[in-house]
Amino acid sequence: MPLVSLAPVVILACGNPSRGDDALGPILLDRLQTWLETAGCAGLADDFELITDFQLQVEHALDLVGRRLALFIDAGQQTPAPFVFRRAQAIDSASPSTHSLPPESVLAVLPRISREAPPPAFILCVRGERFELGEGLSPVATRHAHAAFELLNELCRAADVGAWQARVSGGE
Repeated sequence: MPLVSLAPVVILACGNPSRGDDALGPILLDRLQTWLETAGCAGLADDFELITDFQLQVEHALDLVGRRLALFIDAGQQTPAPFVFRRAQAIDSASPSTHSLPPESVLAVLPRISREAPPPAFILCVRGERFELGEGLSPVATRHAHAAFELLNELCRAADVGAWQARVSGGE
């Protein structure tokens, strides 16, 4: 059986498209997929695996195996506008039976299930305003998504830890 080559960078986006601005993660990932396929940068799309789900779970640690870089995208109500981009560190704060996990806990699961340390990881949390069931994307969240997408373009063009660390919000 031939070995499957993994994309070096995985981007995991969370959110529920039926809950207003909670759709920011999946919307950004869909837009990024289209951009990667049409960006005109030869082979750029091959460097990324894009995964979307309603929420992060223990099983998402398997998506980190063999990667050199990871990005988690989600919406946040208390997030400073338009978004926060920060480095994520593994924090073992949840039991494996937890239904939904923050990115830091997903990173902490990987060494438990493999002999591999988690890849360098970052979080892009985009400010949302309305998260009610049946709502559409708010105008404010739409503006925040545009700003976040500009950052995603930059990150994809320079997908290495040093370049991403230089873009971290607040100089962390």
